[in-house]
Amino acid sequence: MKGIFISVEGIEGTGKTTLAGFLAEYLQGKGLRVTQTEEPGGTSIGRKIRELLLSPENGEMDPVTELLLYNASRVQHIREIIMPALERGDVVITDRFSDSTMAYQGYGRGIDVKLIDSLDLISTQRLRPDITILLDIDVQTGLRRNREINKDDRIEREDVAFHGRVRNGFIHIAAQSPERIRMVDCSVPVETVRQNVAAIIDEFLEEWKAGRNQ
Repeated sequence: MKGIFISVEGIEGTGKTTLAGFLAEYLQGKGLRVTQTEEPGGTSIGRKIRELLLSPENGEMDPVTELLLYNASRVQHIREIIMPALERGDVVITDRFSDSTMAYQGYGRGIDVKLIDSLDLISTQRLRPDITILLDIDVQTGLRRNREINKDDRIEREDVAFHGRVRNGFIHIAAQSPERIRMVDCSVPVETVRQNVAAIIDEFLEEWKAGRNQ
């Protein structure tokens, strides 16, 4: 694998998509070739699955059905977008990856984490980002931000307790992988968030370059 794999994670309302766009521009400004993508989605098949997953009309979806659909989208995403871009030497930036499945379907829905881990092995072959930016904010503020921009989907409509479990899940996952996951407070002004993330990425790139030259 020649490229660099970056994921942006977080609960609702943390500004993941905006930050991913900033990162893409920031790294392109350094002369790097960037592929920006998202989950669920990223491919034609993935976008159809995304519609099924997020449509408020599908409120009766079983949690296991949800889990399988996310993994199905990820398989296609890796095969069509992520791995070809990494093999080309691109920096791949994805808005969500496997950590979201563990946080939402594991901690949020309460599905056995061993089952989720087994499916992840099939879906990703343990592909992991080289670095993950985890944007953190309190649940109430995040949900309010999304209401202010009229964002409304099936996941968004879950109660505060669900989103609280998801946030706690992300924090637990980050504690288990401190070498990969860098948690960033996004309750501060956007420019401060960007400066903090840029500093993290700059440090990572220096370490990555040093590792390649060894």
